[in-house]
This record gives sequence, C-alpha cells and structure tokens, in this order.
Amino acid sequence: MVIDYPSTRESREIAKRYGYNEFIVRRWINFFGIEETLKLIEAMERGIPKHVRVNTIKIDEGELVERLKERGFEVEKTEVPFCYEVLREPYSVGATPEYLMGYYYVMEKSSCVPPLALDPKPNDVVVDFASSPGGKTTFLAQLMGNRGVLIAVEASKDRIQALIDNVHRMGVLNTAIVHMDATKFYKLGIKVDKILLDAPCSGEGVIHKDRERKRISGRRDIELCSKLQRDLVTSALKSLKPGGVLVYSTCSLTPEENELVVQYVLENFNVRIEEIEWGERALTHIPNYGELDREIGKCRRFYPHKHKTSGFFVAKIVKKDS
Repeated sequence: MVIDYPSTRESREIAKRYGYNEFIVRRWINFFGIEETLKLIEAMERGIPKHVRVNTIKIDEGELVERLKERGFEVEKTEVPFCYEVLREPYSVGATPEYLMGYYYVMEKSSCVPPLALDPKPNDVVVDFASSPGGKTTFLAQLMGNRGVLIAVEASKDRIQALIDNVHRMGVLNTAIVHMDATKFYKLGIKVDKILLDAPCSGEGVIHKDRERKRISGRRDIELCSKLQRDLVTSALKSLKPGGVLVYSTCSLTPEENELVVQYVLENFNVRIEEIEWGERALTHIPNYGELDREIGKCRRFYPHKHKTSGFFVAKIVKKDS
C-alpha cells in the first residue's frame, strides 16, 4: 500500500516552482507540513556539505586533521564519532594522497550512523547485507578493530569490484565478500550476531545529488522497494542468533520504506526496538493512515535542512531471546 493524498493548489505550485513530481510534494506536505516541506526542498536544492569518516585502522584522528590542514583543507568534527565536515576544499577531498592511502572515506554523516548504532565488537560475526561500495562495511571493520568475522554481501556483480577496491584501500583484513542475493542468506543456515541492512530504496533522501529522482520517483518505486525491504529484513531476522541485532536504514523519506517496514517487523517477529543516539524521532502518526506502534519513535530520521545530510532513516531492532 502506498499512501496518497489529493493534489492541492499549494502542492502544484511548489512542484512547478522546483521541478518536482507533484506526487512527492503533496505527500511531503501531509507528512511534514508546508513550511517544513519548503525548507526541505530548498535544502535539497542548495545541497549538503561533504563529510569524511576517519579510518582509525590506518591513522589517528588528530594526525589526519593536521595532514589535511597542511594541504589547505579545513575540517570540523561533527556530533557523530569519526565524522568530520569539510569546511574548506582547495581541491577534491577525494584526490589527496591520504584518501588514496585509505586514511579516510568520503562518507555522509547520516551514513556513519548505522554502523555506530550496530556497535559491532571484535569477537562478533557480522553481516553487511548490501555492501557496495563499502563505506559502511569498512566502518564496521574499523569498529571491530579489524577482528572477528565480517561477511560483506553484494547482489550486483557489477558493484563487487568497487567493494573489493575499498576494502583493500582501507586496510580491512577481517572481511569476506560474497556475491549473492541477501534475501536468500537465511537459507545458508548461518546464525550471526549482528546484521547491517542499508536497504535499496527509492532514494527520496538523495535528490540533492541525483536530480532526476525529484521528477521520476513515484508510486511504483515505493511499491517495489518496500516489498524488497520486507524480504530483506525477513531474511536478516531469520539469520540472527537470539539476542542478535539488526540495524535497518534507508536514504528515503517515505514512511512505506521506513516506519511501515518497522511496523511490519513488530507485527511479525519477536523483537524490540532500541533507541539511537543521533537524529530526530521517527514518525508514529501518518495522516490518513493512522497511529503506529509507539516503539517506532525510537527509530531516527535525518533531514538536509535540520542535520546537513541526506534524508535518512535508521532503526535498531533486537531479536528477543524467546
């Protein structure tokens, strides 16, 4: 089911002014209100700052900051651990010797949150269900101290090489890369401690860097993605040990891909939701749809106009022991 609302004069005018599919705008107005929708769209149009994530497998945070400063860059620590906002960029931050040596990863602030929320330990068996190009995978390895076992699953053969390249560049040693459809992972019979699922999605949250999405994203994209997301979380939860943790995230703003996926999980599995430190509380009421489980408020949303990052959603789901 995709939630929809009637077209209005305001939604038509805003959509025309910014070149959006009016379907997106009228839904945002109902979810967030006109004022917040305008702020959201204007932030998407301006774009967001670049961020880098320090790779402590290879370098200390302070040393990297000094090396970048010597090259004319200015970076500022954000509220998210290991993540720095790039304030001054004399040339591409992805073209320094430090980048090529794997001392940091160019990675949005919101994308740093899922690995931190998963909190993998050095003795854990961890799976990344949608790994390429490797930003979150290599961050998981970093948080694990390059120990334990990390299985990086990627369904697209064309995306495997980028994942391999980044794993090597970042000095990751604890990771096995597996080319397979993660919806079938549970059939392997492996029970693991923690799973990260940064799910394929409609991408409403990344319109600032993929302008076509504001014109072509619509009902069919949401329907296809939400079905796949339910299949992926089902596979993940079947693959976890009792007490295991799943962190689910998307770069989408649609409730059908976010809160309603978590609602599906709560209704079909013996789980609980845990709080996440960063971001804004998720939606627990959707106009013309109704109230959601109050536990969903523990999940987190990120917005470009509030958090200087892509539109993003993160949920931390714990499989109960019994």
